[in-house]
Amino acid sequence: MLVTLPQLAAFLAAAMLITLSPGPDNLMVLSQGISRGRRQGMVFGLGCALGCLNHTLLAALGISALIAASPLAFTALKLAGGGYLVYLGWGAVRSPGASFRADPNDAGPQGSLAATFRRGLIANAINPKVVLFFLAFLPQFVNPAHGSAGLQTAILGTLFTLQGAVIFGALGYFSGHVGQWLAKSRKAGQWLDRLAGSIFIALGLRLILAR
Repeated sequence: MLVTLPQLAAFLAAAMLITLSPGPDNLMVLSQGISRGRRQGMVFGLGCALGCLNHTLLAALGISALIAASPLAFTALKLAGGGYLVYLGWGAVRSPGASFRADPNDAGPQGSLAATFRRGLIANAINPKVVLFFLAFLPQFVNPAHGSAGLQTAILGTLFTLQGAVIFGALGYFSGHVGQWLAKSRKAGQWLDRLAGSIFIALGLRLILAR
């Protein structure tokens, strides 16, 4: 058997603990849910989770190791990822506050959910810290005696993505309830957007300046 049940159970337990622990992805999903409503939070969380498929593919193909071994490639990816988060944050800080919708069934302008999903996907997919995390984490649960290490990595990475989608979706849903309670006026919505934008900018600068 390529991947055994005990192997999957141990991996899933570790993956859930890591996903639930405070980190950049959690903060981004929470901030989106609070500032823009539960649908936006859930969709952004789904995008973040599916971004892990990119890291899974890189780890399975061994490309992550090449990125980690090349300071230039890693720095370029770090600057791109950090710059993108700062760009998203600056857009939220400048928002007039109309992005929050108290009605969870109101998706807003056509395509807004798709744009939110895309932002979450890109924010995770180009984060070099996540690239290195997958490179270090997934191989710990791969057993070469069971067969193809690359295929095992792909299976485990897909499982990580699925549990991440569930947890991030729940975070986005419940943080949206908090946002509904907080946003009683347009001005409150504006400050919530500013808070979310500040979090994105801080995370982006932290990524750019990290050694």
